[in-house]
Amino acid sequence: MQRTALITGVTGQDGSYLAELLLDEGYRVVGMVRRGSSPNYHRIEHIMDRLVLEQGDLLDQVSLIQILRRHRPQEVYNLAAMSFVPTSWEQPVLTAEFTAVGVTRVLDAIRMVDPTIRVYQASSSEMFGKVQEVPQRETTPFYPRSPYGVAKVYGHWITINYRESYDLFAVSGILFNHESPRRGLEFVTRKVTYNAARIKLGLQDRLPMGNLDAKRDWGFAGDYVRAMWLMLQQDKPDDFVVATGEQHSVRELLEAAFGHLGLDYQDHVYTDPQFLRPADVYELVGDASKARRVLGWEPQVSFHELVEMMVEHDLKMLEEKIATGRPPTID
Repeated sequence: MQRTALITGVTGQDGSYLAELLLDEGYRVVGMVRRGSSPNYHRIEHIMDRLVLEQGDLLDQVSLIQILRRHRPQEVYNLAAMSFVPTSWEQPVLTAEFTAVGVTRVLDAIRMVDPTIRVYQASSSEMFGKVQEVPQRETTPFYPRSPYGVAKVYGHWITINYRESYDLFAVSGILFNHESPRRGLEFVTRKVTYNAARIKLGLQDRLPMGNLDAKRDWGFAGDYVRAMWLMLQQDKPDDFVVATGEQHSVRELLEAAFGHLGLDYQDHVYTDPQFLRPADVYELVGDASKARRVLGWEPQVSFHELVEMMVEHDLKMLEEKIATGRPPTID
C-alpha cells in the first residue's frame, strides 16, 4: 500500500527537498500551505503536479485536524515555523505561536485523530545557543540565545512529552545549519553567495555584514532531509543531532564564495552594526555520531562544494535574467 506523508512548511527549503525525496521513495505527498494573497511556490514548482496541497495553519488546530482526517497520513513532518532568527527579535510573540505552541497543536491533532501516525519535529542547533560543551550532542544542555531558540526548545520538549505521555512515535531532529540554492536571501549563506555573484557581474560593489567571527556547522539541506526520513523508519522513536561536525566562520564563508569568483571579499565587505544580534551565538558544531551509528546517515556534500553550488546557481540565475532583459533581482 502506498504510504502518505504530510509536510507542513512544504514550500520552504527543507520542505521542497523532503518532498522530492519522499516522491522518489514512492509516497503520496500532501503539503500544507498557508493561505496568502500571493503564495510563493517557486521552490516546488517543478513537482507541483505530483503533490497534493492543502490549506492549513499552525495557528489553527481545526485545519490540522481536518487535513489529518482527510488524508490519513502514516507520517507527518512538521517543518513549518517562523524560522529566521533575527525576525524572532522583532516578532517574539508570533514566533512563540508558530514555532513553540504550533508544535503542540500538531501533536495534539495527531493524538486525537490517529495516535499511530509517526511525527518528525524540526528542532534546531539554535537551542544550544550559549554552548555548554563543544561539540554539541543530544545530551548537551540547552541555552538558547534568541526568541527563536527559546521557542524551538519548547517544541523539542513538548515532542518528548507527548512521546512519553501518549506513546506517540514522535522524534526530533536537532539539525545544525543546512543550506542550499533554495535558501532564502535573508539567511547569511545565501546573502553572501547571491551578493558575491552580483558584485562579480558589476551590479553592486559593497556588501554590509554583521559578525564575521561567528562560527557555524554548515551542511547541505538535501543531505539533511534524508536524516529526517530515516528517523521515522526506525523501530523506536528517538532524537538525533544532524551535523557535519565541521565548524566554519562567516569570514571563511566569504572567502570561499568570493574566492570562487576570483574576488577578494575584503575589497567589498564591511561591517554594519544593524546586522549584529542583541545576543549572538558564537560556536555551534554538532556531533552526529549517533545518527551515523543508528541511522547510517552521512553528509555527502562538503562545505566548499556547498558554497560553490550556491554561488554557481546565483551567478547563472542573474546572468539569465540579464540576458533576457529582466531585472537582476530574485523572484
